[in-house]
Amino acid sequence: MARLDREFFLQDTVEAAKKLLGCCLVRVDGGETMVCRITETEAYVGAVDKACHAYGGRRTPRTETLYAGPGTCYVYLIYGMYHCLNFVTGPEDTASAVLIRGCAPVYHTDAVARRRFGVQAAEMTAYQRKNFLNGPGKLCKGLSIDRSLNALPLGNGLLYLADGVPELGLEPRPPVLPFRTGRRIGIDYAEEAAEFPWRFTAAAGFDS
Repeated sequence: MARLDREFFLQDTVEAAKKLLGCCLVRVDGGETMVCRITETEAYVGAVDKACHAYGGRRTPRTETLYAGPGTCYVYLIYGMYHCLNFVTGPEDTASAVLIRGCAPVYHTDAVARRRFGVQAAEMTAYQRKNFLNGPGKLCKGLSIDRSLNALPLGNGLLYLADGVPELGLEPRPPVLPFRTGRRIGIDYAEEAAEFPWRFTAAAGFDS
């Protein structure tokens, strides 16, 4: 398995957000291994980004994880009900991260469907298939990701990123992966930062 290492997460946050498209998000839960290909990301850069929780050097119990080492999982709750998964980027104490906004299940899809909708993958409706993991809260529910996983360091065995998982028949991401660029979602309060083109979406889907 080609797990992403410290060097990957030390790169520029915006570049990391682009390069994460097509990579494998691996979740091990209850003895089941689930793998998704990442289809959508957003970059958040604390030093210049009013949409980042740690903008201006803000340090609170919620944001402290953003200052951790590269590759650390940053999981937070929004609207009191939806979890969001991020991975810290850049050197320790720089407070930047990539939000994982969307995924496509490619291994053990039944396990993801049970967590998301309480049914096997073959039993999902057309609406459920269309809205499977196309949002940060949806993918966290489908992969059983919550605040208990916040601050997990790089190298943990429960939640991590890999370029591919060849032993499961999942080859590394293509060297050139077309993507679309756009404004990030739900941050209209962030003044000029709301216009930063830091949302990246894979131009092609992934087959399970």
